[in-house]
Amino acid sequence: MPVVIVTSIDHYSKKEYPAFVEFVYVDRGADSADFKIVSLIQPQDFLITQDYGLASLVLPKAQHVLHQTGMEYTQMNIDSLLTQRFIGSKMRQAKQRTKGPKPYTNEDRQHFITTLEGLIQQSQLSSK
Repeated sequence: MPVVIVTSIDHYSKKEYPAFVEFVYVDRGADSADFKIVSLIQPQDFLITQDYGLASLVLPKAQHVLHQTGMEYTQMNIDSLLTQRFIGSKMRQAKQRTKGPKPYTNEDRQHFITTLEGLIQQSQLSSK
């Protein structure tokens, strides 16, 4: 399955990656990578992102949108996630303390792998 990583030119790397991994570099700037992803995403694509805003933009276009913990973004949960993000932002602007994200655990990684593998298999079965 081909993998496309969209990132800022600031994160350019000469590290070797497998042939199925393609990098798309964008200019510096807030949301440059997000706008590029939105323009590239196709109906058969899967997107992996921590960004709720990007997830909400791509959700109508992509086959599946996942968080790195394995949670699948859906029309049913995206509004709640965006509301939580908004409230947290307002609290930080008011100098109130908010919790950061929980550390990424081995359980998170395993849940992600299990979810992704299941969705890929489901996708392959439905395309036959």
